Amino acid sequence: MSAPQPVVKQGRKWSQVLDGARTVFMRDGFEGASVDDIVREAGVSKATLYSYFPDKRLLFLEVAKIECHAQSEAAIAQIEATDDVRDALAQAATRMVRFFMSDVGMQVYRIVVGESQRFPEIGREFYAAGPARVREILKSFLQRGVDEGILAIEDLDLAADQFPELCKAGLHLQMAIGLRDRPSDEEIDRVVAGAVDLFLCKYEVRG
Repeated sequence: MSAPQPVVKQGRKWSQVLDGARTVFMRDGFEGASVDDIVREAGVSKATLYSYFPDKRLLFLEVAKIECHAQSEAAIAQIEATDDVRDALAQAATRMVRFFMSDVGMQVYRIVVGESQRFPEIGREFYAAGPARVREILKSFLQRGVDEGILAIEDLDLAADQFPELCKAGLHLQMAIGLRDRPSDEEIDRVVAGAVDLFLCKYEVRG
């Protein structure tokens, strides 16, 4: 028998609760955020909060989906704002990787992985809110490069999956299992630059 899906009810103070929760989660992280702090920041009662989100994890994941969507939109805007393939890939990757390597981004990842076996919808919604959208825009961007003769890519799906993974090399897994602390911006920039170089070494059309 499958586990029941969590139900999140929307209402009049829905946005108010989410705005307050976002402020607290971004400041204190998941573990450090208390319900008391959230209701104080949101200006609502505990009863109101629990009527929308019976579990703090559901509230955190809703905030996470919104934040992932916002980060994805910003990355997509950077991809679409330039015709320079190298610059677009580097800027978009840097923004996304810095978010996923942040304390909040890593907490989001761990909770989604931990809860998705019981509640598959959590994983699907999280993926749709951010990674899937970026993947489709990246595919379109790479297709444009192919059409213009800048890139030579036979399997766009594979290439769109490869690039984000290259950008997390040596960082994401080690953070996820607690082997290292958050990388510095310089470390992230180094890995992203290497990912762009390797990706274009494979797919860029040379003179």
